[in-house]
Amino acid sequence: MGGQAKGKKKNKPKRKENRPNRADAGFVGLSTQERLKLRMHEKAKKKTAEKYSVQQLLQKTEECMDSFDFEMAGLFCQRALDVESTNLKALNMLGHIYSELGDTQKAKGVLLRAVELSPDVGHSKYMYLGQIHTGQEAVDYYSRGIQVLLSALDKQAQTTQAQAGAAARPDDNPELPTEKDVSVAYCSIAEIYLTDLCMEEGAADKCREFIEKALQYNHDNPEALQLMASYLFSTEKNQEGREYLLKSVGLWLPAQKQSAASSNTEEGMQSEIPPYETRITTAKLLIESEEYEMAVDVLEGLLEEDDEVVQVWYLSGWVCYLQFEKAKEQQERDGREVTEEETEEWKALKDAARSYLTNAKKVYSKLRCDDEPMLEHVEQLLGELGGEMEGEEGDPVLDEDYEPCSDEEEDDAEAPMEH
Repeated sequence: MGGQAKGKKKNKPKRKENRPNRADAGFVGLSTQERLKLRMHEKAKKKTAEKYSVQQLLQKTEECMDSFDFEMAGLFCQRALDVESTNLKALNMLGHIYSELGDTQKAKGVLLRAVELSPDVGHSKYMYLGQIHTGQEAVDYYSRGIQVLLSALDKQAQTTQAQAGAAARPDDNPELPTEKDVSVAYCSIAEIYLTDLCMEEGAADKCREFIEKALQYNHDNPEALQLMASYLFSTEKNQEGREYLLKSVGLWLPAQKQSAASSNTEEGMQSEIPPYETRITTAKLLIESEEYEMAVDVLEGLLEEDDEVVQVWYLSGWVCYLQFEKAKEQQERDGREVTEEETEEWKALKDAARSYLTNAKKVYSKLRCDDEPMLEHVEQLLGELGGEMEGEEGDPVLDEDYEPCSDEEEDDAEAPMEH
């Protein structure tokens, strides 16, 4: 009996178990289309891993980032993470890419994953998290990043000392943190106390404290010097602020102008130039200090980099208008007749101001900006100057070779812009 029963059981067809195989565990609950998509993704991951190394994929990511193609950079970086999901460099890069693309939620998720994997090594993830947060949250992330930086610098110093100078110095390896990185991080915190947290109790004192720390780690950091200038202007110490501002600009503007004149775009030179937004603030502070010629030089560089920033066109027109007004006031104070040369200078200044402001309106409309006070001021200035500059539809108002205030071309037809 026992044998017969056993035989029956053996011949009985087996019931399929409902439990999925390990290989199919990820497909539970998915539709046929979703399963197909997932299988294709897994196949693509395998093919990518066979064809490219993570290092090669990250190199392609960097190339795309250098050319500002962040969407393509994101694809390469994601492929690298498909092959090696815990690669910290890839996670940091993808967080940066998402941030550049404006997807802060994805950026946070990727960067927090990097923090989870390596909380005490690698400061860049904290810097990116600081950038995409505001207020006290941003301060906390930057502060954590500074702790990681200082710890890394201490280890580097100990290693160098132990090996009697045999170890690579920070300058020899761009991957290693430097004191300049610490300075930049302190600048980021100081800027928050100058803006987001400016109404907090003791904000002014904290702002100055962090700027001084930034200068302590890198006394020639143009960004730190400019922040000190902004702080001093905000506390009505204008003369002292002007000194810091001119020192800041003097560290990079002459070299940038020389580089532009010789078409030299060395990477080392580019790294010394402050970020685009920082230079817009530079131009504003220079205008406030009545350093009009220097402000025009800064604004010209910004327009060459990106001619679709409304604020830069507006500031370019505003500074030409102020130059025009200052020239008229000087002539009236002198109490003399207007010379023919002055008449030509004033006309050049007015025409330049009208051109810049006309372009400001065009770019404002094209980009659908929503800064009403700026638009109102642009229209007010154009009204005083005689209206918009006429030009053929679709043509730029300013000639591409037009340089209204170049120090190297004082004898040029446009030299009146110097004054």
